[in-house]
Amino acid sequence: MALLALLVLVATSVLTVPVETSKCPSVCSCDSKTLSVSCVGRNLKQVPPTIDEITVKLDLRNNALEQLPRGAFLHTPYLTHLNLQRCNIMSVKEGAFRALGRLVSLNLAFNKIHILFQESFDGLSALKELNLEHNRLEEIQPGAFMQLGSLNLLVLTHNQLVYIPNMAFQGLHNIKWLHLSHNSINNLAAEAFASLFALARLSLDHNELQFFPVQAMNRLREVTRLELSHNPMIYLGEESIIMPKLTHLHLDHMSLQDLSQQAFSGAPLLSVLDLSYNQLRHLEPLSGPKELSSLDLTGNPVYCNCYLRPLRNWARTRGVKLQGVCSGPPHLADEPLGMVAAVDLRCRSRGGEMKEEEEEEGTAGRSAPRPTAKPIIKCPARCQCDVEGQHATCEGRGHTKVPRGFPAKTQLLDLRSNSFHHLPSDTFKGAAKVLSLHLENCSIQEVESGAFQGMKHLYYLYLSDNLLTFLEAGAFAGAPQLTYLHLEGNRLTQVPGPALSQLPSLFVLHLERNNISTLQPSGLMTSMMPELRELYLSNNSLMAITDGSLDSAFLRTLHLAWNRLNQVPTRALSKTPNLEELDLSQNPVDVVGPGAFLPISQSLKRLHMDHMNMRKLSRDALSGLGSALRALTVRGNQLEELPDLRPLKHLEVLDLEENPLRCDCSLMPLHRWMENVSLEVSATCGHPPELQGHLLKDVQVFKSCPEHSPLSQEVKVQGPPQARGKTKVSKATKPRSKAGNKPVQRKPAAPRMTKKKTAVSKRDVAFN
Repeated sequence: MALLALLVLVATSVLTVPVETSKCPSVCSCDSKTLSVSCVGRNLKQVPPTIDEITVKLDLRNNALEQLPRGAFLHTPYLTHLNLQRCNIMSVKEGAFRALGRLVSLNLAFNKIHILFQESFDGLSALKELNLEHNRLEEIQPGAFMQLGSLNLLVLTHNQLVYIPNMAFQGLHNIKWLHLSHNSINNLAAEAFASLFALARLSLDHNELQFFPVQAMNRLREVTRLELSHNPMIYLGEESIIMPKLTHLHLDHMSLQDLSQQAFSGAPLLSVLDLSYNQLRHLEPLSGPKELSSLDLTGNPVYCNCYLRPLRNWARTRGVKLQGVCSGPPHLADEPLGMVAAVDLRCRSRGGEMKEEEEEEGTAGRSAPRPTAKPIIKCPARCQCDVEGQHATCEGRGHTKVPRGFPAKTQLLDLRSNSFHHLPSDTFKGAAKVLSLHLENCSIQEVESGAFQGMKHLYYLYLSDNLLTFLEAGAFAGAPQLTYLHLEGNRLTQVPGPALSQLPSLFVLHLERNNISTLQPSGLMTSMMPELRELYLSNNSLMAITDGSLDSAFLRTLHLAWNRLNQVPTRALSKTPNLEELDLSQNPVDVVGPGAFLPISQSLKRLHMDHMNMRKLSRDALSGLGSALRALTVRGNQLEELPDLRPLKHLEVLDLEENPLRCDCSLMPLHRWMENVSLEVSATCGHPPELQGHLLKDVQVFKSCPEHSPLSQEVKVQGPPQARGKTKVSKATKPRSKAGNKPVQRKPAAPRMTKKKTAVSKRDVAFN
């Protein structure tokens, strides 16, 4: 019996030890008691495939994953906690987390994710906490969180979000706390927070909101705590805040100069209101909050005279703790607001009061505010003005002249679908606060110099779908902050360079659907627009782009689709070293030659060449594009063969649809490559006839190709970098010229361009 027991023990140890060892990757440490695996800081390029499937906690911090492919965690279906901090992740592919139905905590902080797609988090039905702070998020596609019905906490702080669209958080029915702090949000769609039925806390501090987003906030009926600190708001109107369960509201470190007595009337349960470090000099008793216990006015220039008495008496009666100190008059300076006696809060007779204030201003630099009568809000005929929302509209009301007399604090002015024909000088006098101006479909033929004079805060201007054929040099004078300009759908025959040179802050320029036939340096004048990042010239008549027309160290997006270009404008792109997206679709480019994209090869991330009737993509057409390119689309062309795509190691999107590919042994490298990449590639055979319409990956023709043919052998080369690309080609397979039997003499490859260092502007920080 003893011998039998010994044999059993030996057998058990022999069988179990190797299994445990093989289940734990050599670069990781594994704890069988807690079912935890840690692979921190091991420079991993992919999730280790040998992790034990029963693992519940996986720590992959500080690695180099770059992207999470589909099914990245299929082999660990029991995970409950996953940490992917600082892994250099730039994209999350559809279905990356689809097997993790038990995961409750996912940490993706400190990565480089730019966009959240609709399917990014599919499969995470049990997830409770999702951390995406310190990424580079610029966009949230509606439906991105659709599968996260159990989520309680979502952290999106320290990203680059500017706009939150309608239904951005659809599906988060159980979320309790949403962190959106430290972004650049300046606009919230009316339905941005729709469906957040359980949200109790919203953090929007440290953003760029210039007015309270009334419509968006009114959807949040369950929120008890709202943080809006460090937003540049200057005013709160009547019934701005209609949140029946709100108890804590933080509006500190803003730019508030005034707020209505009725601003908080829709928040009856408000108990803590922080208004510290604003510009409030006077405050009336607040109507609405019946539970208010603390009102913080620290850091405000509150003047303690008789006009403060109503607030002081109201606070004493209601038991509200007033925090802050008096800024004047001199004998009460720095006196705590809650300690000032009513007898000290006095004003003299009108004449005496004015004299006293003048004297005090001369000695202390402060003057007491005088209450003013509530202004009568006027609105032009056939228009509607929303004072609290700071919006005004006269859309489609038959106006032939731009109306005047809008409320002074109007920030969004909508005048689209009228018949103005021309805009004379000083058309918008009195509209100095307007941030966004809509003039689409107004039959405008002329814009005189100074038409927008005085619009020093204008940020968005929509002149789309009018009848403009030219623009005077001073057309945009007086609007130095104009950042987004829409001129699409006009009749411009050239880029209005002199007019655009008045816009030093221009960031995005839309010129689609015009009649522009050439680009010249005198037209675009990129040197006068140092902030220009996105240029849209699709649907014009462009036949040529002169060298120097696009010279810009900061241009990132260039759309040239639906024009008449018959070749890639390689030379014109030679001084756009930071271009990230180029769209050449629907241009009659028959052949893309060698080195066509070399000038932008180090920066280009997205290249679109769809429906160009392209017959040939030269062997070296994509030379140099391996390091940065993420998306390549050549859908709907006449390509029968393709160049070697193996250097494109970071591709995330590849569209080869609707090309008549010749499915024979010449495509063996492409077929082999498709078998070994994680991205989905759809390519269809066009030749020979018997294979027409079949998916390239499914055809059997490649099984009959010689395993050791030169093309097949080339695919198998996996040697050191210095040896790659040096495989021999037999004489029989050397390319021949059409003229005779002599081998084609190939030009040496162009030298690899190095990325130039360029200065980074402040706007880069906000929009990068």
